[in-house]
This record gives sequence, structure tokens and C-alpha cells, in this order.
Amino acid sequence: MNRLSKVLCSAAMLLSLAACSSTTSTETTQPASTGAAEGEVAVYEVSASGYGGEMNVKVSIQGDTITDIELGDNHETNVVIDRAFPVIRERILEANSPVVDSVSAATFSSYAVKQAVADAMEQHGLTVEGEVVREFPSFEGVEPTVIDDITTDIVIIGGGPAGLGAAIAAKQANADLDVTVVEKLDILSGNGKFDMNYFDLINSKAQEETGNTYTLEDFIEMKAESGETAERIEAWANEEWTMDQWLRDMGVELNYNYSATNHMAEEDQYAGEVIQSGMEAEAERLGVTIITGTKGEDFVMDGDAVVGVQVLDTHTNERYNIMAAQTIVATGGFCANKDLVAEYLPGYEVLNTSNQMGATGDFVKVFESHGMALQNMDRPSVFANIIVPRRDLTGGADLNLLVNKEGELLENLSGLDRYNQMAEQTDGATFYITDSTGYDSFYRIRKHVGLGYYSEGATLEELGEALGIDGAALAENVAAYNEAQESLGEDGTRPIDAEGPYYGVRVEPALHMTKGGVVANENAQVQYEDGSIVPNLYAAGEVAWQSGGYSASVCFGRIAGTQAAVALSE
Repeated sequence: MNRLSKVLCSAAMLLSLAACSSTTSTETTQPASTGAAEGEVAVYEVSASGYGGEMNVKVSIQGDTITDIELGDNHETNVVIDRAFPVIRERILEANSPVVDSVSAATFSSYAVKQAVADAMEQHGLTVEGEVVREFPSFEGVEPTVIDDITTDIVIIGGGPAGLGAAIAAKQANADLDVTVVEKLDILSGNGKFDMNYFDLINSKAQEETGNTYTLEDFIEMKAESGETAERIEAWANEEWTMDQWLRDMGVELNYNYSATNHMAEEDQYAGEVIQSGMEAEAERLGVTIITGTKGEDFVMDGDAVVGVQVLDTHTNERYNIMAAQTIVATGGFCANKDLVAEYLPGYEVLNTSNQMGATGDFVKVFESHGMALQNMDRPSVFANIIVPRRDLTGGADLNLLVNKEGELLENLSGLDRYNQMAEQTDGATFYITDSTGYDSFYRIRKHVGLGYYSEGATLEELGEALGIDGAALAENVAAYNEAQESLGEDGTRPIDAEGPYYGVRVEPALHMTKGGVVANENAQVQYEDGSIVPNLYAAGEVAWQSGGYSASVCFGRIAGTQAAVALSE
């Protein structure tokens, strides 16, 4: 597959917001021995094991040609499978074979589709030539083939929230510019597509309707001690002030403001899945060129100025330069790179990450090698609870208890202290427990219970049995906890409900974000170690030092894209 054919062009895929699960078809699997008459299409209902469990797939075959693949009932993460299935489907149909590359960032899901197609082919009496594998192709030890450079006006490395924000803003500032986004994975939107909460947003329609208003001055005061420069805080505030309308102009509505500056799309819909699908669709509508499966490796320099980037096609092992008048780096943090975590955040490498697999800090050493300044590399953000083994963020109930296999209650510690306490327990296992009041208090728990991630019990003894822990001891220890709560009075906690149902899931803490990164000013311009500006280079999102998270990444992406476009218009 050449680099031009890898440009993302499926509007239907980008606009899909619905979960991929559906009612299982009642069509009976058709064995090859009773296949369709010659020239007719035979349809097979097959299944394989995906990331979340059984995945059902319908495969249509006419003669020796695979004519269609449809996804049926499954338990995959919707924001992944919505993006990955169209890619793996296209690859299989184009090759007329399941022996194709898996979709990076969705290897388990795409492997299941490939297995299902192979099963259908065998039932149809066709031979699968080659081995169906889950692993992504490795070119270790193989020298890349150098191919011709390409040229664009603005190149953006990274197709997450910051990168897409930059691309859209650049095209909005000057529609005639050629803007190219390069994403190393095969699907877009980074960790943003998983996010429940879009926080730090002010001046939103949802806030206005709830009377929960913040001024620009309020925001600036809130962030005064964040560690950001006053100039960056002011720029950030201005972007947050206009963000809601910017999103609504592209059809993205955040209609649920559930506290302070926190927003979801609706009371029962995560913000990230709606925002990122909307930005992907808007980038396509504006004519942004998007190249996936291609990794940024280094800058192309002309003296002290950046004039492009060197990239590597991860599917073909072809290396080339993308020459550009302006370059924006939006490659995220380094949570998923154990070596970099050990170097900059020693001790935290023991933690798994809740961030997406592409957060490997690809440009950290590139910045260093060119004398560009890094800042706050030793500042982590640790999330208290992710589900084992799925890695979904969980928690948020108004009250929860942490317990071990013996049914003993543990302290709700934070950071590495929390990890170390968990590691000392039997099998290193700890469980997050809440009640029906806690279930009602936070949507994330209700969603995960509905998806079957949590165990349930009408009594604490039943919950213990479902979780594989000592239920009798759990009930006894919760009773003692409740008695202590009643005697302590009002201290910000409450007793666990006297009656069920109760909910629990195995958890562990996770490195959620690395806050440090390259130094960028209020215009998102990257700085050398001596404080001077790197000509033609911008950085936005977790690749740069920023105190904020998701919405801040979009904000500084917008700033970077606008500034790059303005520079080319002068």
C-alpha cells in the first residue's frame, strides 16, 4: 500500500458515533458442503475472540472472491472498532485474503476479524495462502528504502486532539493551504477518543443553562499557580472561551456540564467520542491530507530552522521527507515508553499506563538532539484506578472501598504508595467496591456495569464470591467500617448502603499522563535551550510541557495551526 492510498477518506467511518455492538443475526452458518449455487453469494456467520470477548462477523463469498464483511455483535471498545473495522475490512477485500497487516492500535480486534474471515473461507472450501497473525509487521534489522520527498505547506506530526485541532485551525485561517497530518498508528484521535470528560471549558452553552459561569478572569485566577507562564495562561483562557462555539460550528455539542468546568456530550455519553469523531470529519471536509501508519523520526534542518520532517512508513519500511514551510509536532507524551519513564520518572516504570499505545515519546530525544528545551519531565499524572486487565479508567463513585482477596479494607492511597500497597496483597490483587448509591453517582461506573466489566452481588457475600474474594470477611469488615462512620459523624464520607446491589472490579493505579515536554510559548512556538525561538516549529498537546489535559491540547493545537497559517500569509 503506497503512501497516497493510505490517506484516510472514509467519511462514514469518521462520523460513526454508535457503539459497534448489535443484535446477533439469526442467519445460520452455511457449511461449504451446502454452499450457494455457482455464481451466487454464500454468506457465513463466524466468530472469533477479540479484545473484549467474542466477536461475530458475517462474511460474503462469491466463487473465490470475498465480496463483503460485516461486523455483528461484539464487545470491543466502540471508539476503536468504529475506526479500525473499516480499515481492516478494506485491506482484506483489496487483498481478497485475511493475510494482511493488522490495524495498529487495534491489533486484537483486527486479528479477530482476520480469523473470522479465514474460518469462512475454509468453510467455503477456499485455501488461505499464508499465515494469519496478530503481530504488526517488524522490519527490525532491515534498512528502510529511501523514496522521494513530498512537499506541503504545513505538516503536523500526530493525529490526536492537538494535531487535528491544529489542522482544522490552519485550514480555517487559510483554506488554500496544503495541510498534511501524519499519524503513526492506523487510526486517529489518540487518547482523546476515550475521554469521558472535557474539562477546563468555560463560556459554554451548557454552563450558561445551568448558571455555572466562569469569566476569563476566573479562569486565569484558577490557573495562576499551574506553573504555566502568564502569557500561556491568557492564551489558554481565550481559547477555552471560544472552544464551545468552535465545536458547535462543526456539529459537536457538549450539552452536559456536570460540575465546574467539566463537560460530557450528554449525561450518558462521553465527550471524547463525540469531539474526536467531529474533528476527524471536519478535517476531511476541509481537505486536510491525512497519512496513517507513518511515523515521524526527525526534523529536516536548514541551519537552525526546521524545514520538514523525516518519516517512516511502518507498513512498507519506506523512509522519506515531508518538506514543509511550517511544522507542528503533536505526538503526545511518553507514558507507554518504559525506558523513557524510567529515565525521566524513575520508579514510575512499574505502573501500567491508561494512555493509548502511541504515547511513546517519539520526539523527546529528537528535541534533545537539536538542543531544544525540555521542562518538567519529572511531573507525572497518576490515575487511581484502571480496570484489570482492560485498562479502562474507572471509579468516581461518591464513596468506594478498596479491598483485597481476604476481604480486608485497604487505605485509599495515591500514586506509587497505592501501587506498592496493592503489590503486597495476595496475587497483587485489589478491588474497587461500591454500592447502589455510588453506582447512581457517576456515569462511568454505570456504563461499565452495563458493559459487564463489574461483578455484582445482591449481598456483599455474593459480591465476594463473584470477585473471588472472602465474601464473609468482606461483609464483616464493611459492617465495622459502617459502625465507625456513624460514630465519626460528618467527615465527608458515608456508610455503605445496608442493602444491595453491590458492585466491584479489580483495579490498579496507572500512569495516565506525562506532563513534561518541550518548551513552547503562548504562540506554541518551540524554544531552544537558550530561550530563542526555533524557526518554523510549533508543539501542542502532551508533547509539550502543559499543566492542562485534553481541552488544553486542543486549545494549543488551535493556536499552533493558526500561527503557522498566519506565518505563511505574511
